[in-house]
Amino acid sequence: MILPSNGWPPPGPPEPPYARIVALDLVAGAEMHLKRGAIEQACVIWHQALDHMDGVRSVRTRKAVSRMRADLARFRARGLRCAAELDQRAREVLTGT
Repeated sequence: MILPSNGWPPPGPPEPPYARIVALDLVAGAEMHLKRGAIEQACVIWHQALDHMDGVRSVRTRKAVSRMRADLARFRARGLRCAAELDQRAREVLTGT
């Protein structure tokens, strides 16, 4: 991709507040995949959302992570590895570790 001479868009991940918007868009996409039964794809996209949430502190992102953990509960109970790994990461995001 060739960037315009003014340097927009900037390379790399978006900076806050755009990171929050991108993260919440990714969460919505993951939820759509989950509704369609594509749990593995949903987990991949949720991981991307958590990447963008790094350094972002907002009530909406915390609610999205909490909702994600609730959505993953039935898959964790079945022993699905991607759900367990994602849940561990989400728990760390919520506790701030």
